[in-house]
Amino acid sequence: MEIYQLQVLRTDPSGMPLEWISYQEAAKLYYLELVAYTCGTQLYVLRGGTNAKTGRQSIIEVNSILATYGHHHGSCQVDAHYAPPLSNPALFKRDNHICLYCGMRFYARDLSRDHIRPISLGGTDTWNNVVTACKRCNNHKAGRSPEQAGMQLLAIPFTPTHAEYIYLQGRRILTDQMEFLRAHFPRKSPLHHR
Repeated sequence: MEIYQLQVLRTDPSGMPLEWISYQEAAKLYYLELVAYTCGTQLYVLRGGTNAKTGRQSIIEVNSILATYGHHHGSCQVDAHYAPPLSNPALFKRDNHICLYCGMRFYARDLSRDHIRPISLGGTDTWNNVVTACKRCNNHKAGRSPEQAGMQLLAIPFTPTHAEYIYLQGRRILTDQMEFLRAHFPRKSPLHHR
């Protein structure tokens, strides 16, 4: 694994997860003096130029979790009606790449988004009305409800909280980052067991 593919978890000063950033974005936050504190494991040691007056080389140590001051593009006001944007990659990860009709695990290319209550019957394209389905099951269900198609859902869909959504957006989540995120999940979140 290429070390520069590891993501840094950015939080606000209170520790609320905000987004995943690259090591370059983390270095910029250090340079702008927007880093409140860091925790987690050290991921990168970035070495810069040598100061002509002091003869010292600049060094930035980037940890896996970075708390920052100020408002940036990743910050959001999370309220009771918050619903993160719905995307197939996040949906498939929410459902653990398992078809919620046949129960088998698939690669993302073999999955599709199924509307429990089809759009043609007044259903909505929202987290609570969509599940991961293999293409075979989705084609079999077609424009019918699960009951009409004689199919049973294996799990109840849910809308992820902001912290759960941050987890769903991560690529290679390190153990310390996962523990940090898990502490922000609702107590009964199905994502605790991942």
